[in-house]
Amino acid sequence: MTERRVALVVGSTGIVGGNICERLLADGWTVHGLARRPERSPKGTIPLAADLNDRQAVAKAISRAGPVTHLFQASWTPANTEEEACEINARHLSNVLDGLQASGQPLKHVVLITGVKHYLGPFKDFGRYLPDTPFLEETPRLPIPNFYYDQEDVLFAAAQRNGFTWSVHRPNAIVGFAVGALMNHGLTLACYASICRETGRPFAFTGVQEQWDMLTEISDARLIARQAAWAATTPQAANRPYNTGNGDVFRYKRMWKTIADHFGLEAPPYDGRQQSLQELMADAGPIWRSMAEKYGLAEPDISRLATWWHTDADFGRKVECISDMTRSRKAGFLDYQSSTDTFLDLFRRLEDERIIPRFER
Repeated sequence: MTERRVALVVGSTGIVGGNICERLLADGWTVHGLARRPERSPKGTIPLAADLNDRQAVAKAISRAGPVTHLFQASWTPANTEEEACEINARHLSNVLDGLQASGQPLKHVVLITGVKHYLGPFKDFGRYLPDTPFLEETPRLPIPNFYYDQEDVLFAAAQRNGFTWSVHRPNAIVGFAVGALMNHGLTLACYASICRETGRPFAFTGVQEQWDMLTEISDARLIARQAAWAATTPQAANRPYNTGNGDVFRYKRMWKTIADHFGLEAPPYDGRQQSLQELMADAGPIWRSMAEKYGLAEPDISRLATWWHTDADFGRKVECISDMTRSRKAGFLDYQSSTDTFLDLFRRLEDERIIPRFER
């Protein structure tokens, strides 16, 4: 690097934010992590504690960060309605951008992480709209509230006002290492498989027939981080949204056996029934506490690991959800990630860090 790059990663303890921190630190950046509990950020991250709802606290934290050159916004807050989510998440981004401006930070580029709900709408609207696949970045917005749209509007207005460049990144179902993330598909499946292995329950696929049969796509959090770092430092990548898929596709009818094999499980034949993981795992709390004591696991509270509701939503999608990666490839981002390796690498790291048990196979 010929210039000093100082990042502010908002949501540094999350699945995407944490992986962005790790990627930037490995590349020699100075990285500040803003979160309510920033001490949980990856080692080497400089912690900044603030609640994004508290405008003054956010500005005060940012003022301690030094000369921030790049912002990576990788947090989101759920709400009871999408209208509330629009207001909350747009306000959070505004608080960060205003704090950077007020402290005179030499901001050059802002990375905003959103997702393919840009094309599908919020969870409650899945299946209501059927955009053509693969998704293209120039696809018009849906005619419904979507907090991604409000965040983008805040970003675009601030960029025009303050003169920095931007990029928006739209991953699919994210698989990667994190503890305490709101949406964690890979860790949820790892917890489910571990409980099945421990209790003898069948490791049954719980989604709809369409998810079992059709081609699907995931986004490795490490690849998202690599694309974000690339866009933040590549002039020809500026001021555009990018899809962020692994670059391959698979069917769960094959991947499910790969996951089962890693945990030494026999995957029962799929019977075509949709089941609720949230209901199946209603008793997971005490089971996991017992497993944590037995195997010396780092986190005995499974509610900080598994997001059953989110995997239920992913496995309940009846529409094809694949993104076109041509735009970033033509701009120079050529990274590819094997989805099989995405799952297996995550499971091995979870075992290494004693988040899940390492069973004999």
